[in-house]
Amino acid sequence: MRWEEVQEKFPEEWVVFEAVKAHSQDGFRYIDSVSVIDRFEDSLDAMKRYKQLHKDQPGKEIYFLHTSRPDLKIEEKWVGFKRWR
Repeated sequence: MRWEEVQEKFPEEWVVFEAVKAHSQDGFRYIDSVSVIDRFEDSLDAMKRYKQLHKDQPGKEIYFLHTSRPDLKIEEKWVGFKRWR
């Protein structure tokens, strides 16, 4: 699912999703396709769900963001290992 479709389906909500298709370029992670796992009205609930999923499945590229965000261009951070912000 493209981000625009997620925004239409879940307006003004926090979504927890897995990046299905993504690529890195010039210090940014561009997410082209997502699979929505869950949605929330409250950011703390979304963060709790994200943390649990990340703990249970550390190899998956999981994020939580608000659907008001215009795009899925995420700055990459390096802290001893690759990390996304």
